[in-house]
Amino acid sequence: MTVHLIKLSVGSENFESMQAYQSRRIEAARKAGLPPWSIHRTRSMPRRRDEVLDGGSIYWVVKGVLLCRNPIRALVAKFDADERPFCEIQYGPELIRVLPHPRRPFQGWRYFEPEDAPPDLDSVAGGSGEPPPEMAAELRALGLI
Repeated sequence: MTVHLIKLSVGSENFESMQAYQSRRIEAARKAGLPPWSIHRTRSMPRRRDEVLDGGSIYWVVKGVLLCRNPIRALVAKFDADERPFCEIQYGPELIRVLPHPRRPFQGWRYFEPEDAPPDLDSVAGGSGEPPPEMAAELRALGLI
């Protein structure tokens, strides 16, 4: 059974700034001869690793709103220069908008069950990536977009 991860995106202002940041990191990886994906380091390997790798994504909370996700490619155990273990979460260049949903602050990452995950915005918006005008107005009124 698939399980996702959820993480705060510190420093991102909105979807576009997060997309630009990830694009810069992927371009830097390409220039360095590395695979074209982004990496997030965390201190511990998820105990539910197999479930995360079974189609899981990392969902991003930006400014208190769950906005988007990246499909996870791999979870790699590594060691830093001081020989302390860490986990490298590798995710692809595809940043997928999801239906915005408010989230309270938390530290680190958390597991995110599929039934709690919001739908991709394309599936709600008929493939345009933007919510219908009525929905957009309501989301703006709630301060979600």
